[in-house]
Amino acid sequence: MLPEWLSGWCREHLGAAPATVLHSSVHMSEVFGLRLMDGRDVAIKARPDQNGREATCVEVQRFLAANGYPCAAPLTGVTVRDGWAVHAEQWRPGGTMLSDTDPGTARLFARPLAEMVALAADIEVGGTAPGAVEPPLPNPEWTRWDHGEPGPWPRIPYLEGHDHVEVPVFVTEAARRIHERLSAVYLPRVLGHADWEAQNLRWHGDRPWAVHDWDSLAWLPEAAIAGAASGAFASAKSPTLAPVPSSQAFLDAYAEARGRPFDDQEIEVAWAASLWPALHNARSEALHNSTPVALTAVAQQAEERLRLAGA
Repeated sequence: MLPEWLSGWCREHLGAAPATVLHSSVHMSEVFGLRLMDGRDVAIKARPDQNGREATCVEVQRFLAANGYPCAAPLTGVTVRDGWAVHAEQWRPGGTMLSDTDPGTARLFARPLAEMVALAADIEVGGTAPGAVEPPLPNPEWTRWDHGEPGPWPRIPYLEGHDHVEVPVFVTEAARRIHERLSAVYLPRVLGHADWEAQNLRWHGDRPWAVHDWDSLAWLPEAAIAGAASGAFASAKSPTLAPVPSSQAFLDAYAEARGRPFDDQEIEVAWAASLWPALHNARSEALHNSTPVALTAVAQQAEERLRLAGA
């Protein structure tokens, strides 16, 4: 059943009411695939407003789509109603999810991320020129190691109220070491997709067909964007961590696609960032007593990734 507000929103912003529901999902945001009365297929996305961050995400997505990047083009800007940011975009179904975690698959995933970062570098961030956008801050919580709060973890409302003694010591200790390592980094920031998981990409063969979840845009050093993706790309049905050799293949392919190798500091930043999303997910699994997918991967790989990160 569609929420009561949606029909009126569609009439006001798209000029037609919904006729058929093609898809609906509710997780951290609400997504509705709709066929409108005039025959158009659209996606409506609603998520908690974060003080304008969503508008930046939509405008970056609009720029990328206009320049031929494989993502749905926004059809409206962002409107805020009852604390929720809402926009419409093209309905872009189809394609296949790639769930392999081998080095060859890692190289496939690296190239479109490098292309995305290169394209987005033409967008002015924080300026006053036409087309300029504000930085999409705060960064998504699974890449928010740059918080200014006490301890290694950022404040995440949906994890509050849990008994944090349930988080294994090795997870919190790894988070402390990564937080300290990345807090000492002063590198230029870029726009990049921070939830570069298998579940958010669809493919036609070895060519990307659709990159989804542009709410997960981040403003971070490029090595951190690539590093986080090198660990997270393996996440299909459940958040996990790619094997170390596959992360290495991802980083090599990313640097090749960008035409610039990372320097020694950036390499350490990339490895540090590769572990943080998995630590975030491992912590959540422990607090919710969920199946320990990320927890198991972190237990197996944390020390090696910490060593490569110089942490």
